[in-house]
Amino acid sequence: MLLRLRQWETVLEENELISAIAGKLSHVDESSVTIQAGPFDYEVFVGDFTRRQLQPKINEEVRLHTLDYIEGNTAGGRLTPRLIGFLTLPERQFFDLFCSVDGVGAKKALRAMVRPVRELAVLIEEQDSKALSALPGIGPATSERIIAKLRRKMPRFALMVTGDELSGGTAETSPVIEETYEALVMLGHSEADARQLIDEAVASGKKFKDTETLLTAIYQKSK
Repeated sequence: MLLRLRQWETVLEENELISAIAGKLSHVDESSVTIQAGPFDYEVFVGDFTRRQLQPKINEEVRLHTLDYIEGNTAGGRLTPRLIGFLTLPERQFFDLFCSVDGVGAKKALRAMVRPVRELAVLIEEQDSKALSALPGIGPATSERIIAKLRRKMPRFALMVTGDELSGGTAETSPVIEETYEALVMLGHSEADARQLIDEAVASGKKFKDTETLLTAIYQKSK
């Protein structure tokens, strides 16, 4: 397959080689994991938070959503294809947005992924430049650029919930959660208040089939 060669820090979007990989997790290193899929062993680079999630799953079957990028420079030197892995599709989508910020490429973004995506999204949405600049590889100037470009795109990631996986699993977004959040903001709640109300309702362990039932639970609780 012919790839458009770019600098290593640019994630390949148009010519993705592998969008997901499933197999036995055979090894976890400091910055990557090895997955046995058929007759092949694939090295997949992961953020530190993902690495910690995978550590207890050695020799188990896992599935990672992946992005491809080329490490190297077209001006000279060796060009090496790499895979970056994520436990959920929303995490991969967040990473893709993160890399779109000027001065933040795949390598720097991967270093910064030391906290759950939900927490990172909340920091961006709340414009917490100080906390963002404390992430590995992200200084004050870069954190300001991240906030300026991504703040309005963060609500869906800030609303990621774990549901049945609250005991330490991965998080996913939910259409019901997103629609309820939008409804609460339209009703006059601040973004932070809307998230808190939803978190409290979800923490009750109840299942909400639609926005109406979740809103009803929220307002009954607040009475």
